[in-house]
Amino acid sequence: MRRISITGSSGSGKSTLARELSEVLGTVHVELDALHHQPGWTPRPSDEFQADLAERIAGDAWIVDGNYTTLSRPLVWAAVDTVIWLDLPLRVVMRQVIGRTFGRLWDREVLWNGNRERWWNMIDPRPAENVILWAFTRHARKRASMTAAMSDPRWAHIDFVQLRSRGDVAAWLDQVRQSRG
Repeated sequence: MRRISITGSSGSGKSTLARELSEVLGTVHVELDALHHQPGWTPRPSDEFQADLAERIAGDAWIVDGNYTTLSRPLVWAAVDTVIWLDLPLRVVMRQVIGRTFGRLWDREVLWNGNRERWWNMIDPRPAENVILWAFTRHARKRASMTAAMSDPRWAHIDFVQLRSRGDVAAWLDQVRQSRG
């Protein structure tokens, strides 16, 4: 387990697990949101995003967290040995994404490239602008996509780890810590 992709619904805990696992394994952590969201929430041009991502995963050990399936999966999954899928129930994801989002709003937390969550986005009816709606409307789609990917012959070289609860995540991470000595 040296080249790892962590995927799951928005709010499932991908970045949190990636940071913890990166520390345990002593590997580089690549956060796709940080590559994608430029100042003012401007999306990075696809060719620049992919070139930067390719450069960051050129080494022999790394952890990539995020989705951006169309932009990143062909590059990342061609090189990974392990995909960790945070397949948490919708109610858990929603509790986490709502708590995280309102916490970021309240604290005015700076995210990627100077961006902050915006209050307006919480009432925006467009899922692409409202992370809470995005998580709600995309959860089933993510599950279907990952279920299909796990049986796709293109990805037969990948060890898939499906974690279905916060307890599964904690237990799996503890196993990794123990195996590292």
